[in-house]
Amino acid sequence: MSESTKELEQKLASVIDVSRANAEIAQKLFDIETQILSCKTSQELLQQLLSSIKDQFNFSGICLLLADPTPISYLLSGNLQSSWHQKNSRNIAFTQLQLLHPERKPYLTDNIATIKSILPKNLVDKTQSAALTPLVIEDKLFGSLLFTDENKQRFRPDLGTIHLEQLAVKVSLCLSNALIREQLEYMAHYDRLTGVANRRLMEASINEELIRQRRYNVPFSVLFIDCNKFKQINDTYGHDCGDKVLTYVATQLQELIRENDKCFRYAGDEFVITLASQNYQEALLACKRLTEFFQNNPMPYQGSHLSITISCGAAASDGKKTMEELLKQADEQLYLHKKTGIGV
Repeated sequence: MSESTKELEQKLASVIDVSRANAEIAQKLFDIETQILSCKTSQELLQQLLSSIKDQFNFSGICLLLADPTPISYLLSGNLQSSWHQKNSRNIAFTQLQLLHPERKPYLTDNIATIKSILPKNLVDKTQSAALTPLVIEDKLFGSLLFTDENKQRFRPDLGTIHLEQLAVKVSLCLSNALIREQLEYMAHYDRLTGVANRRLMEASINEELIRQRRYNVPFSVLFIDCNKFKQINDTYGHDCGDKVLTYVATQLQELIRENDKCFRYAGDEFVITLASQNYQEALLACKRLTEFFQNNPMPYQGSHLSITISCGAAASDGKKTMEELLKQADEQLYLHKKTGIGV
């Protein structure tokens, strides 16, 4: 056999090997894509994605890098702030992320010193090469998937990145869809200004409490709350200040109630709180505690403090009243308190 024929056979064998390797990679990526397409939430998607990639490709480490500050504001609304995300992701300066992906292409390196500052501490000692795959939503670079390996040859800079690019596009699309679904669900159930649950979620929650009480005889109470002289605050300081007041009140109410109690924005400057397993006397004590807090803690505003007080009415469910009757009773007590000066 001539030397030229041997060289040709070797080249052909090499092409076949590469083709087989690419086919295997493509199949693995298809399997991963199939798995993440069925995910309903961003957390489920990322959990499945990172686990599948690590298993399929046997990387020594994998991590989600998120731009800080994020170019996509709703990523901070809770979507990527769970304990799982905190464990499996880390922040990277947005400017540094842009330097790694100037053309939004994967970045491969076997010189770990160049990325040591962004490596999770548990991966530093066992990383010899790494690949970073950019993630884009709404045409904005917001993060990168970091893959690391103990083999220095695994991610050489001269390797092709077509499969990583395909993975980045698919992950970005799936993640975008999951986040959009979550955002729509959030907007349907939570007040965008204050961040507390809205009236729709309140109705569902109170009805659940009523069913539980009628079935298991578990008491519960509701508080009806509004901000005193809110119109005067708006007229004097402007609507921006009024929005800050509502946000301040909502935030403090959520921090002051127990974990199994719930706060809702009812309408305008009115809020409703459900007190699980609390009778009427306990609800009155809660009213007193909340009104005294705002009396003693004015809102920081423009380098000074603005006096913010609330009025509060309570009603305990007897298992017979409807949600509307229960809220009306609490609302009537609130106005009685306003009239007599209690809670003002």
